[in-house]
Amino acid sequence: QLQLVESGGGLVQPGGSLRLSCAASGRTLDYYAIAWFRQAPGKEREGLSCISSWGGGTDYLGSVKGRFTISRDSAKNTVYLQMNSLKPEDTAVYYCAAEDSLVGLCVLAPRGYDNWGQGTQVTVSS
Repeated sequence: QLQLVESGGGLVQPGGSLRLSCAASGRTLDYYAIAWFRQAPGKEREGLSCISSWGGGTDYLGSVKGRFTISRDSAKNTVYLQMNSLKPEDTAVYYCAAEDSLVGLCVLAPRGYDNWGQGTQVTVSS
């Protein structure tokens, strides 16, 4: 059974950077499409970025393109989300999700993923 654990969240000033980690156990993440989502209070969960199985392709939400970068480290069975130029509106709980039925592609819709981590809080504030 695949288990996902996010880490790396915290408090950062506007313009700062954070790197989130999504560490997997139980299965090899290379077989899975991975996506990062966030949910702010009172708002729907939104997809930010995803990477297809075996790192074949990536996709980004328009508002984070150029600021966020998704990547894999197969040796560590971990996927990262590097977040730069953070803004107060980036404040949310961030989740990673994985799905092994998305062969060669990834999607930014929450319904596309069956495996979720518990989330990590990111707060951007001065």
